[in-house]
Amino acid sequence: MTAPLIDPFARAITYLRVSVTDRCDFRCVYCMSENMTFLPKKELLTLEELDRMCSTFIGMGVEKLRITGGEPLVRKGIMTFFDTMSRHLDSGALRELTLTTNGSQLERFADDLYAAGVRRVNISLDTLDQDKFAAITRWGRLPQVLRGIDAAQRAGLRIKINAVALKGFNEPELPSITRWCAERDMDLTWIEVMPMGDLGNEDRLDQYWSLDDVRAEYARSYTVTDLAERTGGPARYVRLEETGQKIGFITPLTHNFCESCNRVRLTCTGELYMCLGQEDMADLRAPLRSHPDSDDALRTAIRDAISRKPKGHDFDYSRQRADGQMSRHMSHTGG
Repeated sequence: MTAPLIDPFARAITYLRVSVTDRCDFRCVYCMSENMTFLPKKELLTLEELDRMCSTFIGMGVEKLRITGGEPLVRKGIMTFFDTMSRHLDSGALRELTLTTNGSQLERFADDLYAAGVRRVNISLDTLDQDKFAAITRWGRLPQVLRGIDAAQRAGLRIKINAVALKGFNEPELPSITRWCAERDMDLTWIEVMPMGDLGNEDRLDQYWSLDDVRAEYARSYTVTDLAERTGGPARYVRLEETGQKIGFITPLTHNFCESCNRVRLTCTGELYMCLGQEDMADLRAPLRSHPDSDDALRTAIRDAISRKPKGHDFDYSRQRADGQMSRHMSHTGG
């Protein structure tokens, strides 16, 4: 029952992304609609259930745990969960505990996260222009995020900035965002916008900025060297020789990364998605709640789910339509 998780394509599943809430204090246009209907709290896994769920995965070979949302730090009592997960770091069973955040709550929680064993955080930030930031997040305040970044760096957290590449929006900022990250010794990863949520396909096509074009833009100003490095996620990395900084590219559309996929995603309601770009999922909440004294049924359900993990997603813009469109919002599955 504790044998490693291997999918049908001989990929070891060692990375679990866990959404702890569907709620967020922003309403980013590519992630949520402006007037979201959130889940009833009784449908969400409790913090104790999240602990039990994650601990079961760790016992089956998961070595990296990334906490996501929504915005994970708006979940009431979330630091209790981080504190309990730190025991798996202490035992050596868990190699890394980290999170993806919009940065809005880091001013409050950076020191506590470091104390719980978190050493790296990914911060979603698509623009350094206050007006554009307010527009794309709808409710967000850039100065609050920048203060959070300051607090995280003071606490000793290593920061990677995740920027969604959006044509006509942050194209002109590529040089300034890159310089800003270099000056602050922060890594930067660009992400292609994915066809998820209820925005029309035409919107996604208008927003889509191929990372091949982003790389070509870098090559006009820098010497770009490919790196073999992987951090356990889907990004491919290059080094800009003039600054020495590392730039990542997450390219689900121009160059999908499915052949090396080692991850699955757990929603805040206990649904396990074996692929971000497929609708198939497994309900793990039912075996968790129906067998409170044993994890055997949960382990069996996890193994059955992994046995159905597909070879890859179907995201495709090449025919000038957003093939592979997912009906669920990114915030539902976890960023």
